[in-house]
Amino acid sequence: MSVPIVRSVAQLREIVAAWRREGARIAVVPTMGVLHEGHLSLVRAALEKADRVIVTLFVNPKQFNSQADLAAYPRTEDEDAAKLAPLGAHLLYAPDGIEIYPEGFATTITVNGVSEGLCGAFRPGHFEGVATVVAKLFLQTGADLAFFGEKDFQQLQVVRRMARDLDIPINIVPCPTVREPDGLALSSRNVRLSPSERQVAPRLAAILFEAAARLTGGAPVEAALDEARSAIAAAGYGRIEYLELRAEEDLAPMQALDRPGRLLAAAWLGDTRLIDNVESRLG
Repeated sequence: MSVPIVRSVAQLREIVAAWRREGARIAVVPTMGVLHEGHLSLVRAALEKADRVIVTLFVNPKQFNSQADLAAYPRTEDEDAAKLAPLGAHLLYAPDGIEIYPEGFATTITVNGVSEGLCGAFRPGHFEGVATVVAKLFLQTGADLAFFGEKDFQQLQVVRRMARDLDIPINIVPCPTVREPDGLALSSRNVRLSPSERQVAPRLAAILFEAAARLTGGAPVEAALDEARSAIAAAGYGRIEYLELRAEEDLAPMQALDRPGRLLAAAWLGDTRLIDNVESRLG
């Protein structure tokens, strides 16, 4: 059994229209390929809530800060399709660049507020690229539901805000971060880690969970964050881009744990940039 692959908006909409006539509820799982268990968990969640599931595969040039990174990004469509087939995904939408950004394309979506700071400060233009391509995928698929992992929590909030502000009739469904048995958040970037770095990598998550527990126990925010930064550096990480406590609802900076929050971090381990986040709740 294989998953059907569609490459044009016209063919995609023809299929979706037929599903609509059958009364089907439709979900979309946007990806850039190189699928791992985190992505597959989103597909399984979508299959539980929808009658038809579309997985999209598009390496979006507008969310890369470097042409070298874009060129180096793996293209693994055959392997990705093989991973999707046993799950029962109904369609793989894998358009080429001209289908998403035709000649003369001149529109960019900027989502202020939730896109600022954190990854937005270190990857200029990234979230504009995310918001623009995701809006297109929502409109092209016409899906009722869209599934996103919480590991990229800022991206999740950008997508939510964009869909709400533009009145796109779609329900954004967040799914918990999927982790390795040792706690490392699943990411396509993990394959870049050397064996020794792979041993160190889970410490980022462990330190975040420890800091969240301290905050829940009443520790002052800055003291808990300073201790966590020192622990990340001591574990063997290099540059820490950020470690912050932000409000879960709108990513506003928090000086005290007075509402549901998220501890979010980005740090370099060798040549690999890893991100993670954990909930931080009131005790």
